[in-house]
Amino acid sequence: MPLGLGRRKKASPLVENEEAEPIRAGLNVDGMEGGRMGLGEGAAQEGLPPPPSSLRPRLIFHTQLAHGSPTGRIEGFSNVRELYAKIGEAFGIPPTEVMFCTLNTHKVDMDKLLGGQIGLEDFIFAHVKGQKKEVEVFKGEDALGLTITDNGAGYAFIKRIREGSVIHQIQVINVGDMIESINGQILIGCRHYEVAKMLKELPKGKTFFLKLFEPMKAFDMISQRSGSRSGSAQLGTGRGTLRLRSKGPATPSAFEEKAIEKVDDLLESYMGIRDSELAATMVELGKDKKNPDEFAEALDETLGDFAFPDEFVFDVWGAIGDAKVGRV
Repeated sequence: MPLGLGRRKKASPLVENEEAEPIRAGLNVDGMEGGRMGLGEGAAQEGLPPPPSSLRPRLIFHTQLAHGSPTGRIEGFSNVRELYAKIGEAFGIPPTEVMFCTLNTHKVDMDKLLGGQIGLEDFIFAHVKGQKKEVEVFKGEDALGLTITDNGAGYAFIKRIREGSVIHQIQVINVGDMIESINGQILIGCRHYEVAKMLKELPKGKTFFLKLFEPMKAFDMISQRSGSRSGSAQLGTGRGTLRLRSKGPATPSAFEEKAIEKVDDLLESYMGIRDSELAATMVELGKDKKNPDEFAEALDETLGDFAFPDEFVFDVWGAIGDAKVGRV
């Protein structure tokens, strides 16, 4: 069935600010549900204005630097950048030193990554920049075996490394490393899918150079390498791994989880990079569309800069349809 992708129009440029990506960067600390605070739109009750500041509860959270520090108390933040600023104030460091945060563990555990919600009793551990690394990588395969995410404040970092992949063979590259540049091109301010696209487009059989920052480590974290390498591990099951989306509930349904896994496999096949967050965005765009052409137009509007090939779009549409009817 023809997709009509030749009529594609240029999508508006991808931007990396909180207004354009409210779910990724917004914390919405006023929206409380059952003792938890939603980190995005949809956490507040639709149609009702927020209460005046004088009537809002005073929410105080405890935090530490993941490599070790006294306990600090922070409050009065409503998005990721403000959270990092409060952490910086508490410990006397620049907010730009904060790479990402985990909940209730000081370890570099991507299943506990600060994501869609913060519980009122959650303890926030801030992972700050540690050793800077410059690594030469030979791209011997189409797929590098990386899953990339970002912190909503301008830093993209490695979320998972697939066992046996090109990157897995390079012991100095680890889960949690922030990608500062590729071949000298600075990536500060880029979203995770832009970084994934750049890595995918690197030519096979050539060498490229990465500049990375690893998280500063406590003594018991030295030489740690994450054991969670599967692209589908714990997807949407932990409160620190809630999906951040512009519409709909934060936690994906069973159908969405299956569809995301299928689309993530297709992304690796076509792009050479696993990216479950990009896969979730594509599932969100396609799950209510009636035909491939509508889906292609939605992709064009939201992710037009990727210029996905027709056969890939058709395969993704098919994968979403298979997940709806429960096909394996």
